[in-house]
Amino acid sequence: MFEKLNNLKSDWYIKIILWREHHISEKNFILILSFVTGLLGAAAALLLKFIIHGIQGILTDHFNTEGANYLYLIYPGIGILLAGLFVRHIVKDDISHGVTRILYAISQRKSRLKPHNMYTSILASSVTIGFGGSVGAEAPIVYTGAAIGSNVGRFFKMDERTLMLLLGCGATAGIAGIFKAPIAGLLFTIEVLMLDLTAFSIMPLLISAVTAASIAYVFSGPMAQFSFEQTDSFAAERIPYVILLGIACGFVSLYFTRCMFKAEDLLKKVSSPWIKFAIGATILAILIFILPPLYGEGYSAILDIYSGDYENMTINSLFYEGRNNFWIFSSFILLIILTKVFATSATNGGGGVGGTFAPSLFIGNMVGFLFAFALNHFGYTPFLPEKNFAVIGMAGVMSGVMHAPLMGIFLSAELTGGFDLFLPLMIVSTLSYGTIRIFEPYSIYTRRLAKKGELITHHKDKAVLTLLKIDSVIETDLQIVKPDMTLGEMVKVISKSERNIFPVTDDNDRLLGIVLLNDIRNIMFQQRLYDRLKVMQFMISPPGKIEIGMPMEKVMSLFDSTNAWNLPVVENGKYIGFVSKAKIFNSYRKVLKHFSED
Repeated sequence: MFEKLNNLKSDWYIKIILWREHHISEKNFILILSFVTGLLGAAAALLLKFIIHGIQGILTDHFNTEGANYLYLIYPGIGILLAGLFVRHIVKDDISHGVTRILYAISQRKSRLKPHNMYTSILASSVTIGFGGSVGAEAPIVYTGAAIGSNVGRFFKMDERTLMLLLGCGATAGIAGIFKAPIAGLLFTIEVLMLDLTAFSIMPLLISAVTAASIAYVFSGPMAQFSFEQTDSFAAERIPYVILLGIACGFVSLYFTRCMFKAEDLLKKVSSPWIKFAIGATILAILIFILPPLYGEGYSAILDIYSGDYENMTINSLFYEGRNNFWIFSSFILLIILTKVFATSATNGGGGVGGTFAPSLFIGNMVGFLFAFALNHFGYTPFLPEKNFAVIGMAGVMSGVMHAPLMGIFLSAELTGGFDLFLPLMIVSTLSYGTIRIFEPYSIYTRRLAKKGELITHHKDKAVLTLLKIDSVIETDLQIVKPDMTLGEMVKVISKSERNIFPVTDDNDRLLGIVLLNDIRNIMFQQRLYDRLKVMQFMISPPGKIEIGMPMEKVMSLFDSTNAWNLPVVENGKYIGFVSKAKIFNSYRKVLKHFSED
């Protein structure tokens, strides 16, 4: 019975694949799949936002607005506990650091993400953030969208190049859907994921971005997520202060990045997941109790800034009574900026699932707001509109943390509708990115892979080399000789060979050395030596050996360090064949042509 059902299912599946191949061209079908990916990515984004806001509403709507709420000490711990148990005992796979895992999938796994990634990040991150985890939903939705694109492509048996493109379409749809920001979604894929923008890829990416953003507009309205009324247009006299803010954002981005990795490294040294949970939950609970804007994504605090109700950020906190005092309120904002990174690290380190995308938006807004708020208080500058500078600061910190200035510019404009601020957004993003690059060459997403030597998406030569396999370039047609063969026997072998290199092996096929034709050319024709010399006397050691399974990047590094054009391949010491640099170059060109043709 079950076997018959499986056969029917298999026949149905094969018929769909064959029908598609006969009736829809490859390029048109990719456009259809990018549209489907955009739809599903937008649906996933809307679902994630709905669940998060639903949980937060149920838990916090009844809170006292004029004082501390002790449930802040309990909720975050419950969230990261539930998420941690779900990941360890149900998912049984690491789903944290979603963007980093996408980069790794593009470079090492040929853009194949597991099917469970289409929903597990949504479930884990919604519980984490809904209960107050101080992380963002954007990295999980990017991971989810990328998994949707990858698995849609795999279902229809698409090739590796198309899988990579659909993965990018899914990531684009995730950003466009959750932020209603199609341009930022496209730029995220180009700047952060480093997916090449070619005539082949531009249309699918645009279709996914526009589809996802349109769905988001239909279901959540036409207003930008942080829409506000811009009452003060930008004036040229404020440019010097925008420049100062840009440099400041660069250093804040550096602080955020370095502290994030230091905190993560410390928590990684703790082996017990329960101790990690206890440490993370305690730190997170205390920080949120003292500074409630650290609860969840913190978007309500951002809206308070844009609406001009700055003091509302102190609601539910110990700072509420001093909200009208400049020094108390400024200290409150400064503490939020300094501690957000630790709240985020404690959330992820304690077992929660979330990203650093929203924390960088949050900190950027606070930095820009505090910068203008403090200078306006002392009155030594022309008036600096706090909400405008909050938008500008958001672009600056995002550009620095993610090393993505174009995305920082457009996402800030699309999130707020602040397109009139394009010049200051460009200034601050450029300066912030330039400042952090002096001290930190990698973004918060790429640094983890760079430390392991696995960052190849930002290095096109490495990316193409990774797609090559050592098995495909091994040559096995070389004449093998034995160490006890005489020179006369060696000459007979040479006469039958078209190659000028000869591996020397023992009876167990272990590689002992090599004989180069050029090295014995001067004795080849001296017949008096034919019976006197043996191979073991004139063979030499190879300049290097390639092990089966060695990454192609290391193979090329070995060729460069030895200056060799041919190297032997061995497996546990046994001779397998030879690899030539020329053959690798030929294979490289073929792969490069395949992945860059339009």
